[in-house]
Amino acid sequence: MTFQLRMKAASKAAFFHLLGSLLVAALAAVIVFGFWYPHPYGQLSGGVRLFLILMGVDVVCGPLLTLILFSPKKPRREVFLDMSLVIMVQLAALAYGLHTAYQARPLFLVHEVDRFRVISLQDYQGVDVVNDIAQLDSSLRPTWSSGPVTVGIREPRDRDERHEVMLDSVTGGRDYSQRPDFYIAYDEAYAAKVKARAKPLSEFVAQFPSTVQEAKELAERHQIEVDALFFLPVLHRQEWVAVLNAQGAILGFLPGDGFAVTATKP
Repeated sequence: MTFQLRMKAASKAAFFHLLGSLLVAALAAVIVFGFWYPHPYGQLSGGVRLFLILMGVDVVCGPLLTLILFSPKKPRREVFLDMSLVIMVQLAALAYGLHTAYQARPLFLVHEVDRFRVISLQDYQGVDVVNDIAQLDSSLRPTWSSGPVTVGIREPRDRDERHEVMLDSVTGGRDYSQRPDFYIAYDEAYAAKVKARAKPLSEFVAQFPSTVQEAKELAERHQIEVDALFFLPVLHRQEWVAVLNAQGAILGFLPGDGFAVTATKP
């Protein structure tokens, strides 16, 4: 058999392998962005970039190995063995990619004074917080099938506790948002306190005109005027803001640096 004929047969096998790989990647995307990184966390927390890198390697790896190894001249048993090994390698890469995305997923959206902070497992700086999270109310505990849980932060119980956290945070340790034992429910009473620190959304869209249409669509979905909405910055890998109603409830998110708007206010 000539090289051209072998490559033609191998290319056809690699093409069908590619289609199968893309289908599996699409199913993985449903899990990753439907459960672990719901909008806007795919961008805000770097989930899109991480997923594209991991799935890109996986999708290319399998078909490329098929293109190299496949030959119609080989006995059926040998072809089956080759393809089985290729699929095993690909599934191992897929499992590693999904595990990495799962470990890096955002767990909490924590309100902290005049901002929200997205917290993932890495933000706990290697401290074992499993027991602290397990002791939270069930409504505050993240699950594998849900996005980050929005929580508030309680006041320190006494001066010693306040000083302990302050000293730790200023020396590079964990702040309140990185301590699950401080998390409390983001309920109506807490949301009212958040609203007191929020800024008018009209000021944000004035400084970031590219978000005007998104802001209008968000307001229309909730049957409210843009001028009646507020915002607070959200901190993680990208700059976004959380959009709040007059009661402090989070209605959605918009891209942009909320601190830049705050800094321009007199």
